[in-house]
Amino acid sequence: MNRIVINAKNVDVRISRHIYGHFSEHLGRCIYGGYWVGNDPELAAVVPNTRGIRNDVVEALKKIKIPNLRWPGGCFADEYHWKDGIGPVQERPRMINTHWGGVIEDNSFGTHEFLDLCAQLSDPAGPPCEPYICGNVGSGTVQELSQWVEYCNFGGISPMADLRRKNGRAEPWNVRFWGIGNESWGCGGMMTAEFYADNYRRYAVYARNYGAPPLYKIACGPSNDDYKWTRTVMEKTCGDGKNLLDGLSLHYYTIPGEWAHKGSAVKFTEDEWLITMRKAYHMEELVRRHGVIMDEYDPLRKVKLIVDEWGTWFDVEPGANPGFLYQQNTLRDALAAGIHFNIFNNYAERVYMANIAQTINVLQSVILTEGKRMVLTPTYHVFDMYKVHHDAVKLPVHVESEDCTLGSSSIPAVSASASRDGEGRIHVSLTNIDPRNEKTLSLELWGLQAQSVTGRILTSEAMGDHNTFEQPERVTPGTFTGGVISGNRAALTLPPKSVVTLELT
Repeated sequence: MNRIVINAKNVDVRISRHIYGHFSEHLGRCIYGGYWVGNDPELAAVVPNTRGIRNDVVEALKKIKIPNLRWPGGCFADEYHWKDGIGPVQERPRMINTHWGGVIEDNSFGTHEFLDLCAQLSDPAGPPCEPYICGNVGSGTVQELSQWVEYCNFGGISPMADLRRKNGRAEPWNVRFWGIGNESWGCGGMMTAEFYADNYRRYAVYARNYGAPPLYKIACGPSNDDYKWTRTVMEKTCGDGKNLLDGLSLHYYTIPGEWAHKGSAVKFTEDEWLITMRKAYHMEELVRRHGVIMDEYDPLRKVKLIVDEWGTWFDVEPGANPGFLYQQNTLRDALAAGIHFNIFNNYAERVYMANIAQTINVLQSVILTEGKRMVLTPTYHVFDMYKVHHDAVKLPVHVESEDCTLGSSSIPAVSASASRDGEGRIHVSLTNIDPRNEKTLSLELWGLQAQSVTGRILTSEAMGDHNTFEQPERVTPGTFTGGVISGNRAALTLPPKSVVTLELT
């Protein structure tokens, strides 16, 4: 028997909309051809765009209310020097993207273009899409990052503010989110935790506040289960009342195979489906255990966990540049996304932001493009279904679920999260990862009543079903009709391999 209890009593934690954030790097066709056609006259002639940014991509991301966008990396961030990406485009230096494919980076998409993208992604009637800039600690300097902040945020008279005005932007952008390095334990400099933490303190001091809003400084956190890194950075930046940071990042990718052979994105067995789900569920342990360490140094939970790289990672598609990390996106990815969102929602006391890797044409994309064509992936539709949780009040859930068995191990078939929005509507999101069997469950509401239940469902006939440019709507949401409610109880039937979001009124 599957049972979910939703408790609406004594709730005061909000699910940050920033949990539904995105990450876009100068990697493969994410920026160039994905967002940006301004450096390709032939493509720009056939793709409707505004100042070089694709209109179709902007409209798709506005529909899911994209709350923030992390840029320029990723590993690329620690070899990126921001002054190379400002000023007249024809005068910007070209460089080799040594991390990703060894291709030429022409720097035509730089600070001004990125912040224009964020402005275009913002809905004038709602919260903006906030830029999240990751600074260069690996090969950069304290001065370089300090000047980038000044260039973006200072409204007075100074060398960097004057340079911004010279380049056509009179008013500061007031960028709030700043990452101090990326993966400093790896591609960002191969640093020890102690060395990074000491360097973070220097960088953070000179990343100045220039009026409102104050900077939200995010330190490079651990990879996977490196709990020592978390403890060291928290002790050196938050111990003894230092409070030098606002967020600590965490990176974790769901990889069903080994690093050298991750597995196909579209051709996989039922066992590989379940392995993927088990590894997606592992995010809960990481959030919980890193959070316990953070609680030792920050019991009031002022420092938030920022999961700014997460998602599935498979082998690249046949024939693709291996450095471009291009993979298809199936129903399996959608279920993995639903599991992650339920975990993040349920840990909203500590998790403030998360950024899927990556938005377009790279890893677990929500959008794929090819020339002038664009297609929305199953993962995109999960973002659309879960946007009802943005800034809503978290309702604690208790889940009792049957298991799916894989060899000698088992994982819960059903995951769930719930919230109440500003108009009093209750939203419940659920996943059933069982690839064969539907799950019937009882839903109990503590502290509230409901008269109706409606919903949307994402599922498909086969585990590997996905959307292509030829069949763009093979996996799309439909109306959920498997729920009956009476008072404070509901009976639900979840089809196999499905993501469901309910609205109770």
